[in-house]
Amino acid sequence: MQTIQAVITGAIQGLSEFLPISSSAHIVFSHELYGILSGAPVSQDVNQEEIFFDILVHLATLFAVLIYFFKDLKNIFSDFSIAVKNKDYKNENVKLVAYIALSVVITGVIGLLLKEKVEFLTTNPQIVCILLMGTGFILLFSEKMYKGNKDISLKSAIWISIAQGLAVFPGFSRSGLTISTALMNGMDRVKAARFSFLMSIPVILLASLVYPLMELDFNQIMTFNLKAILIGSITSFVVGYFCIKYFMKLLGKISLRSFGYYCLVVSVVMFFVFQFFYHQ
Repeated sequence: MQTIQAVITGAIQGLSEFLPISSSAHIVFSHELYGILSGAPVSQDVNQEEIFFDILVHLATLFAVLIYFFKDLKNIFSDFSIAVKNKDYKNENVKLVAYIALSVVITGVIGLLLKEKVEFLTTNPQIVCILLMGTGFILLFSEKMYKGNKDISLKSAIWISIAQGLAVFPGFSRSGLTISTALMNGMDRVKAARFSFLMSIPVILLASLVYPLMELDFNQIMTFNLKAILIGSITSFVVGYFCIKYFMKLLGKISLRSFGYYCLVVSVVMFFVFQFFYHQ
């Protein structure tokens, strides 16, 4: 892995992990375009170095979430501890913990059921384009139904968790689907984004460690380009943190339509790019 490739991938991961534009789609696109432009097509087989790099950039974006929402997480855990001690579970933060725990279960079950299909799709960028187009339409549709006057409920938490589970498909944006589903269930954009980011913490942690570590050969780590991997991971953290910071501010002022149109344009352009190069 070259340093420039690691930096580009890290920046794309940090930016697209939290914006509703699908990080998985952009990672697939960047790998394929890098192969096309360098004259060395990207291998369809994910190697050990890529698995290790994928773990670190996801942990870097997870660290960005933890830093940004540190005060929120501190209050949530404080309220939860008090609730357990007093056996009073009516606090909103206690319900939030329960909803996040529920999301982990639902997302995990859906992820396991769809695992083989998802692995196949990552090798077909044109299908990823179609799924990204679906993300765009979902974002636009959610804005049509937007009312923004409700707090999260058990019913909405279940639907949002299902949306997060379906986002294992490359091209379906995790933040896009979860925020859109929250909007369609009556939540406002800022609250929807906050819940989406908080519920991503255990999911990113599990997705970055449990499954990849089962496939990683630790004996090969010292043969990797660790300098490039470190630089790419730092890039992912920095870009991810500022992405969250400004995205949360923007959501109070703008709608998701611009992101929806972006997904539609990029998906169409990339579809025809890959159609052209793969049929040369």
